[in-house]
Amino acid sequence: MADAAATDGDAHQPVRVLAIRHGETAWNVDTRIQGQLDIGLNDTGRWQATRLAEALADEGIDAIYSSDLSRALDTARSVAGRIELPVQTDTGLRERHFGSFEGQTWAEIEQRHPAESLRWRKREPGFGPPGGETLQGFYERVVETASRLVAGHRGKTVALVAHGGVLDCLYRAATRIELDAPRTWQLRNAGINRLLHTQAGFMLVGWGDTAHLEAAAEAPRDESQDRAGPAA
Repeated sequence: MADAAATDGDAHQPVRVLAIRHGETAWNVDTRIQGQLDIGLNDTGRWQATRLAEALADEGIDAIYSSDLSRALDTARSVAGRIELPVQTDTGLRERHFGSFEGQTWAEIEQRHPAESLRWRKREPGFGPPGGETLQGFYERVVETASRLVAGHRGKTVALVAHGGVLDCLYRAATRIELDAPRTWQLRNAGINRLLHTQAGFMLVGWGDTAHLEAAAEAPRDESQDRAGPAA
């Protein structure tokens, strides 16, 4: 009976979640939509990943999950190497599939696909670029994946390394903000975002911690930390 009671108690413990966007890529700088294309980190992104690893060294992380796309996976590996943990990948943490938008800049999308661009910018939940995911479908995929991954770590700390769009979904899930509401929060590369996951879902604790980047003097480019890049 004592063991059963302990197990039941564990099921009610919250999970500390560190939600992290990958380091910078050249396409972030160019405001080019990456989506599920596998674009690697640039020099600044690799530097950010190293700074992130140092910042998280004493967080007591018990598990690290990552998107399998290299920009997220390499960021996660930097953190994992510092604390000697394995990285577990899950395709459910991938960025939104942007279909025909992928590879194009914001300006190119607006010029070539004006009607679709407007629907995208209005954040219509049921809209998806040709060949891509709808916003609603993407949101459901992200929240289900993140909830599933952290559920087995009650009372522990889990890092999720993913993409801007994924973090946007988690922020909305934690604050109960509608999908079509304008974004007023930042999605900084290699920023640390803190959530709790309970039986009621995600809860926001803190967002957009980039002190580990802003306090450092050795960034490859002075202006790099001011570029949040597109969510994708």
